Amino acid sequence: MTFAQTVILAAIAGGTIFLGLPTGRLRGLSRSWQAALTTAAGGVILFLIYDVLAQAVEPVRAALDAFRRGDSPGQFAGYAAALGLSVAVGLLSVTYLTSRMAARRGAGVAITPHQIALGTAAGLGLHNFSEGLAIGQSSASGATSFALVLVIGFALHNATEGFAISAPLSSGERPSWGFLLVAGLVGGGPTFIGGVLGYLVVSPVLSILFLGLAAGALVFVFNEMMAVARRFSMPMVTGVALTLGLLAAFGTDFILSAAGS
Repeated sequence: MTFAQTVILAAIAGGTIFLGLPTGRLRGLSRSWQAALTTAAGGVILFLIYDVLAQAVEPVRAALDAFRRGDSPGQFAGYAAALGLSVAVGLLSVTYLTSRMAARRGAGVAITPHQIALGTAAGLGLHNFSEGLAIGQSSASGATSFALVLVIGFALHNATEGFAISAPLSSGERPSWGFLLVAGLVGGGPTFIGGVLGYLVVSPVLSILFLGLAAGALVFVFNEMMAVARRFSMPMVTGVALTLGLLAAFGTDFILSAAGS
């Protein structure tokens, strides 16, 4: 597969995130529906935290197995340090930035739905960068069929991620189309960038770093989504929605795995 084809496919895979974003402009929803949408998106985020960490730990565990077989511990130590540091930086940096934004609005003011949406987009963008790396590296290595399967799988995943970004926006001020465009570029654009870089450079450490950053950012996002859900005071509605969102995300992943992605 040529570089130009890889760039186009990576852009398509990232661009599907825009499909779910218009739901953020829906209004007139009952409190039950607002609670359900927000918490269902939290279920998707919870799955992504698991999925991202599982991918990040895989090369670290492989390096540990190599160390047990007698190889130098250097690679394992480097990979483990990269994972631990990137998770910490991802979580603490997003926490710091959102705290600073909240402080500017006044003491005791809760984080806004727009800030949650942008935090979600940032976390997903880091995750999608690593997906773009996988597309680019598969294409560069000549695994064209596998690269195409990855594009289809990631495109489907990104379509559901657009909903995760927009769900918190169902309450509060209606987001502008410009805001949704920015959120989509933050969340989906890194798939394109990762595809370009992955075609040119193969680096397990780079993949671990961005997966770790994504995991840390998504942990923050999940915590904030649950805080919003608790304010609705509808534990059964939010509990059912969280379960459904989590199961739907796992179901999608199983379908894609069965298809070979």
